[in-house]
Amino acid sequence: MTEPRTPHPAHHPDHEPDRSGPPAAATTLTAPPPPPAPAPDGTSTTPTVRQVWTRTRGIALALTVLVIAAVAIAAVRSGEKHGTLDPRSADQYGSRAVAELLADRGVSTRVVTTTAEARAATGPDTTLLVAAPGLLTPHQQDQIQAATTDSHGRTILVAPGAATVERLAPGVTTDAAPSAGTTLAPDCALPAARRAGPAETGGGHRYDTTLSDADSCYPSDGAATLLRLPATTGHGDTVIIGSPDILLNDRLDKQGNASLALQLLGTRPHLVWYLPSLSDDAAATDAENDRSFVDLIPEGWLWGTLQLFIAAALAALWRARRLGPLVPERLPVAIRASETVEGRARLYRKANARDRAATALRTATRTRLAPLLGVPVSQAHSPEIFLPALTRRLTSPGQDPHTLLFGPPPTTDAALIALADHLDALEREVRNS
Repeated sequence: MTEPRTPHPAHHPDHEPDRSGPPAAATTLTAPPPPPAPAPDGTSTTPTVRQVWTRTRGIALALTVLVIAAVAIAAVRSGEKHGTLDPRSADQYGSRAVAELLADRGVSTRVVTTTAEARAATGPDTTLLVAAPGLLTPHQQDQIQAATTDSHGRTILVAPGAATVERLAPGVTTDAAPSAGTTLAPDCALPAARRAGPAETGGGHRYDTTLSDADSCYPSDGAATLLRLPATTGHGDTVIIGSPDILLNDRLDKQGNASLALQLLGTRPHLVWYLPSLSDDAAATDAENDRSFVDLIPEGWLWGTLQLFIAAALAALWRARRLGPLVPERLPVAIRASETVEGRARLYRKANARDRAATALRTATRTRLAPLLGVPVSQAHSPEIFLPALTRRLTSPGQDPHTLLFGPPPTTDAALIALADHLDALEREVRNS
């Protein structure tokens, strides 16, 4: 059985034989052009509209729900004229109801939003209510504490935290754990608390103090949820409320909330309601404010970001590729030897690699002739062993076998084609001898 022939550049279908080379021999060795490749079956890999919709409908539905929820929340929030604990707001978290009741009793309510306004409004006939003392910077807190010390009026702090209460009410500390329950009994000697009875002061901060004459009311686990620091020489008293519920519109009619709120806020003819604002110049000039960016982000946004990460992780698990059982696939179709020959010939020609093409032709010829000459294949590339055995089989003088099989590489395409022709002729002669 004849072994497959070694590819060489003469088999290139686009190659034109050099007319100056050997006569028709080079032309007869040129392989016929390959048959045209089969036309593609016309199958498109572009996904259809239906496939795109099937893949993205889950994400589109989630985005739609998020947009609808955002619009609904914005619509609900748009109806709120003011924020929480605002005496001008009539929504459930506002405090307009207690302001109206105080007005019926002759107490005027004035809303201020800056530290300078709050300091200027303090006086012996004024009650200063700080709605959100935790929003004040340390510099603002020091200014408010200094102003109330010299005012001889009453100061009410609504749910101050640990750092805030230490500045605005020295000698008072807050418990980290919230109070248990919301409705608590007075359990103190403060007249306003005793007349109001049980009230919803729980659910917020709890306070302790080292002052022996302070009124610790509505205790929860031994700590007060409403604390009154008595007036001393030079300044008025201070009331600390652990929860803002008794001032909210939707909770004012519960338990003794209304009675307690009116008695605490109505001891003076004027009530200054301080709502801290981001536009306050005093906040911008606070040199001691070193809070980080995370501290400035509301707690709700942190929880919202965590929920988004959880949703993204669940979406990734939902859309992740599932590894199923192994599926056998048909191997690619076999490539014909002629196509491989033509492909390698084009690569050699494009790279102008006549030396590598000639080496491949000579090596393949020596490998095929070695068994015919009785030479081991491992020694077929040694001229000292291969050439004597070849010379004994040649019957007609011709080209020098050493130059033909071990000579220098050709320098032109015509010389390479001639080398291929002479190697074919040498192989035929040895096979026929």
